[in-house]
Amino acid sequence: MPEVEIAVSVKDLEKSFGGLKVLEDIDLDIYRGEIFVIMGGSGSGKSTLLRIMTGGIKPNVGKVYFSGKEISILDDEERESIKRRFGMSFQSAALLDSLTVEENISLPLLEHTNLTPNVISIIAKMKLNLVGLQGFESYMPSMLSGGMRKRAGLARAIAMDPEIVFYDEPTAGLDPVMCAVIDRLILDLTRKLNLTSIVVTHNMESVFRVADRVAMLYQGKLLEVGTKQQIKNSKNDIVQQFIKGKIEGPIQLS
Repeated sequence: MPEVEIAVSVKDLEKSFGGLKVLEDIDLDIYRGEIFVIMGGSGSGKSTLLRIMTGGIKPNVGKVYFSGKEISILDDEERESIKRRFGMSFQSAALLDSLTVEENISLPLLEHTNLTPNVISIIAKMKLNLVGLQGFESYMPSMLSGGMRKRAGLARAIAMDPEIVFYDEPTAGLDPVMCAVIDRLILDLTRKLNLTSIVVTHNMESVFRVADRVAMLYQGKLLEVGTKQQIKNSKNDIVQQFIKGKIEGPIQLS
């Protein structure tokens, strides 16, 4: 078995807000080149974990490592350098309505590189082509469907040729066919661009379409980690209730 390289490592992580503990004893290793899915119900802590891993918020306890470097002890310049190796696909796509699709994709390149406008335009068009949006460069976000906005968000996430892309509920609000399109894009982009993809979702069809490995969070704790087949075959009643969407079971319904 080939030796795996760890892209992201989370150790002994805890996070509280106003005395309410939302994450506790989180230990994770995410391997380079894999699609790692973090699943869980509302309030399970998965979005908080994503924000900590992307450097948006700091944990109360614990450490996050990228390629062996602990991000919290780096100076501002080193931390920003590492964060530029990330791409982020937001749940709402987070496109700026005042900019065209191409301008939205170009924005990270304008802010963080010294490339000429002509080169930036070429790169933006290449990224749009990768997500199937060639020909839509001059469109405004308001002219796009929900699925097209998601794809434009993916193009922007890969604009800087990141090593790691984080996806926050990438299929939220989409119909089943468009969910499958986005899932296929995540698979294709991860393999073609040699990315590490970290996906937060509660869409079970998406989980089992894209994941190499899955982590389930429940009430702020890491319940189980395994391949999608191991998760499907889990003996944990909470995991089984969640993936099968059953009303009856140990999960407390509010």
